[in-house]
Amino acid sequence: MVISWPRWPGRKTGELPLDINIHDPRWDQNTFMGRAKHFFTITNPLNLLLSDQELHKAQTIVKNYKAGIVTPGLTEDELWRAKYRYDSAFHPDTDQKIYLIGRMSAQAPMNMIICGFMLTFHRNFASVVFWQWVNQSFNAIVNYSNRNGNVTVTEKQLGVAYMSATTGAVVTAVGFRALTKHLPSLVACFMPLTAVCAANCINVPLMREREIRMGIPVTDDSGHKLGYSSKAAQKGIFQVVISRIVMAFPSLTIPPLLMTELEKKDFLKRRPWLSCPVQMGMVGFLQLFATPLCCAIFPQRSSILVKYLEPELRAQIKEHSPNTEVVYFNKGL
Repeated sequence: MVISWPRWPGRKTGELPLDINIHDPRWDQNTFMGRAKHFFTITNPLNLLLSDQELHKAQTIVKNYKAGIVTPGLTEDELWRAKYRYDSAFHPDTDQKIYLIGRMSAQAPMNMIICGFMLTFHRNFASVVFWQWVNQSFNAIVNYSNRNGNVTVTEKQLGVAYMSATTGAVVTAVGFRALTKHLPSLVACFMPLTAVCAANCINVPLMREREIRMGIPVTDDSGHKLGYSSKAAQKGIFQVVISRIVMAFPSLTIPPLLMTELEKKDFLKRRPWLSCPVQMGMVGFLQLFATPLCCAIFPQRSSILVKYLEPELRAQIKEHSPNTEVVYFNKGL
């Protein structure tokens, strides 16, 4: 299948120079608009349709260029296109291919299905438990796939984290359902939002708990590793939780409000089976925008002042790099 990609403005000469910085995104990551443009490209669901052959070709082009080898006939347009195909499917730290549903490009289609069912069947206890479990299992895969890849996790640790995260999230959802059971239906329909927001506060930290205990690598502005910091991990995970909560708001608030009015119309009264696909369509449309815009709230290459790091690491940095006042780290997504 041939994927249609936007045209990149850029050089068209046959001999591509080696001074194009593809280590960083094409757009300025110090501005929200620059980050938004970057993530609109990364989270594009069309990326999921790329074959393994196309992805590995993009990987080869990017790796060769970084090594100083230019693929014959390669243009700047094609180089950036290859970089974003590569970035959409491979982990920035480990260079391993991410599971298909763990990629950020899967957020819109997966959430369209899961949130659509959660909103449609929020009154049924069994459905609440099942879809919250599905949602948190999906979130666990996303959280693991987009963690800081420099911290190793054993299968046992991953299993314990998954069970703790999904159980805690499902119990939270069931608890909120019990609290809202006797409230008006308009209030009750927002129960999935409340449960998802609370569950994100449990799922993300638990799935990345080892980062908090062991710390994540911090570097200077040039990318030289200075040590490991749990303070940086805590800040990164907090930013991810905020982004995920904000990301859930449009999809779990706007459709319930609209459906409250639409279900009064004769069209849906005569065709109640359309409620679920209509809500799915709304969620999918909103997720196309919410995912990249919320990923862009904070820079992926986040920073923290040296004075806020652990005393031991702070002393180590002052000894070996006395002029460094800010360190950088990959916060994950």
